[in-house]
Amino acid sequence: MPASLIDIVRKRFLETIRSVQPPGRWKVVVIDEHAQRLLGAVLKQYDVLEENVTLIESVSSYRQPQPGLEAIYFLMATTQNVDRVIQDFSGTETTYEGAHLFFMDSLPEHLFNRLCSSPAERYLKRLSDLNINFRALESQTFSLHAPQHFFSFYSPPPSSQAVAACRARIEEDLLFTAKGILNVCISINENPLIRYYVPDHPPLGALTNQTVADRNTRMPPSEGSGRWKGALASAAARVDLGGITGGGPNEEGGDHLSKKLAFMVQRELDDYAKANPDFIKTAAPNRPKPVLIITERAMDMFAPFLHEFTYQAMCNDLLNIEGGVRYRFKFQTSSGKYEDEIATLSETDTMWTEIRHHHMQEAIEKLMKEFNQFLEENAGFRGGDAATSVNDMKDMLAGMDQFKEQRQKFSVHLNMAQESMDIYGKKHLENVAKVEQNCSTGLTVQGKAPKTLVEDMVPLLADQTLTGRDKVRIIAVYIQFRQGIPDEDKKRLFQHAGLSLSEQDAVNSLVNMGVRVLRTPADRDLRKMKQKPADDDYDLSRYQPLLKTVIDDQINNRLDASQFPYVRNAPGPSGAGLGAIPPPNTRAPPTTTSLRSSKPSWHRAPSKVGGPGGNVNEKDDKNRQKMIVFVLGGMTYSEMRTVYRMSDSSSKDIYIGSSHIYTPNEFIDDLKVLEHGGVGSQAAPNGLQSVEVRGEPRPYQMAYDQKYYVKDPPPPPPAQPAPRQNPAPESQNRLSGASQNHLNPLAGLGNSTSPSIRSNMSGGSTPDGREKEKKKRFFKF
Repeated sequence: MPASLIDIVRKRFLETIRSVQPPGRWKVVVIDEHAQRLLGAVLKQYDVLEENVTLIESVSSYRQPQPGLEAIYFLMATTQNVDRVIQDFSGTETTYEGAHLFFMDSLPEHLFNRLCSSPAERYLKRLSDLNINFRALESQTFSLHAPQHFFSFYSPPPSSQAVAACRARIEEDLLFTAKGILNVCISINENPLIRYYVPDHPPLGALTNQTVADRNTRMPPSEGSGRWKGALASAAARVDLGGITGGGPNEEGGDHLSKKLAFMVQRELDDYAKANPDFIKTAAPNRPKPVLIITERAMDMFAPFLHEFTYQAMCNDLLNIEGGVRYRFKFQTSSGKYEDEIATLSETDTMWTEIRHHHMQEAIEKLMKEFNQFLEENAGFRGGDAATSVNDMKDMLAGMDQFKEQRQKFSVHLNMAQESMDIYGKKHLENVAKVEQNCSTGLTVQGKAPKTLVEDMVPLLADQTLTGRDKVRIIAVYIQFRQGIPDEDKKRLFQHAGLSLSEQDAVNSLVNMGVRVLRTPADRDLRKMKQKPADDDYDLSRYQPLLKTVIDDQINNRLDASQFPYVRNAPGPSGAGLGAIPPPNTRAPPTTTSLRSSKPSWHRAPSKVGGPGGNVNEKDDKNRQKMIVFVLGGMTYSEMRTVYRMSDSSSKDIYIGSSHIYTPNEFIDDLKVLEHGGVGSQAAPNGLQSVEVRGEPRPYQMAYDQKYYVKDPPPPPPAQPAPRQNPAPESQNRLSGASQNHLNPLAGLGNSTSPSIRSNMSGGSTPDGREKEKKKRFFKF
């Protein structure tokens, strides 16, 4: 079984905290807003406090000095955070006794030098780059949490004057993406060979020569035109030259997004390997080389529109699940009252992880099996009668007040399943899915070419139970099946479906994703990637994402090298080649140009913390090949499911990542505003920001500082004098507080009436005031 990304990141955080063992045992965690999200995604507040942590404070808050405690800092590598650390250890009174600095990304050399030349240097115990700036969503799924990249990559420039600025933004966002992928590779301790997708269509977004104004006056060239053939020929020529435009094998070059990103990732990996000679030192010598495959959203434009009927994908499509993890529902108790419930869908929910990739019918059957097994183990409950339907299960759950844990386990999934199936029936999704599957596969259930698509589709477009977005999905897959339709036919479909202007914009924006929307009689059929046969027997789930074809071909060594070239030469039969990793004894010696090599030893993290060459994967099968699939511009739940299934069937460790996850409705909403640079979207409501400074692309550190900037709160008001009270004898107060803290040193962290370590060590204000101040700064995960 592949090593879980969640477990890897969780272990990295815990071992980092445990590696700090101050003489006084207790320590403080200081964290910024962005690092807190990474920490909170894998650890609960209790987990942190259990590691002899007395308090978790925000680095941007005004903190009272605690000279008797050492602090662990979890920070993004920003100029602002470095200045905050320096400020904590400047002046006559330092905030803490010492500092252990851990950055989520690599700290740039100039910021490292700023720390070394500051008054804080003498208080620094350790400095380490954790390289875990990515979201581990699931055991084999990660996200860079950058949905705005979709608009950066695919929105056409508004004018010819804006082309340079838009391309500079693409370069900047690709660099952020490359560093995120680097962090994943470091975390799983792999330096992979890199392959990238070469589309058949010309470059998209700002990488094309068309602006929004051009699109409104010119149609894309037909496949049979000379200009289209010329574009394909030039792309093929670049592939023949090893994917390089203008020179040697280390240049980025190229026009397509996936190619640009591939060369950036290779450069980041090379730089990291030179600076860290222990990187992948523990890799098994006989294991197949790891592979990173970079694709993009435009490769498969059916997947974001289709109705999926596997449990996770269907629920996220039809239900309101916040961020794919938080589900709100009402549960009826035995007394007839309804209770509001909030469920978190996470890896700790074993029922969720077992059924999320099953077809909905199979998921319901498994739920019923598990429920009836529970009834057999508790035969006295309801007389031992078995549940034969979802409604039976819900009725029984209403009376399970004495089985709170089991009730919570089953109720959330029963509600999700029943609510999804209710919507399925109400919207006649069986008929909708039939049209979608015939269009996406190009075949009927009988294996023949569909000849009644229009007759099947027209009644659905007039159906009042379907929303405008449902009808956009039908029209989008139909246009792709036809590889474009005449303009008059498109207008008729819009009118018959009653689409709003914004919904029409969503369909028209398919052209920005490489889809031919309009077709003339002179246009020929475009080449399509062959789809792998379905791996189940459900008529409404016959389409398989093209990612399955790519992974399967890679596993079987038949992936087309012209469509997925290597950044470096493909490995030979023995794994040798330019892309292969040299044995440890032939590696180049570590670089000596880094200024860190001449600094004190506190800047290096001890090996027991983890990191490059660590033992996070020691329980895994050493000979299992690892593969990372990255989808530029957003991935779907169907593609995530594909990776899990392919990983299980091939006995390989396959991970998937992207800038974010798309549900069909979210994808349509973003298509609506794609030509407006995302203005009005959730990801970029004000549109894309400028990345230029005085007409030049801004430096990466400036962009990084802005991305992770956190505004400081206003200074606290001056403390008011406490009212005079009749004090208890001093000896009694000292004895009472000391004895309680000795028995329960963490008591004050969760109870405002108990003395706390902070109360004993801070001094200077009343106990009530200290407790209020502590609560203000305490982080909630």
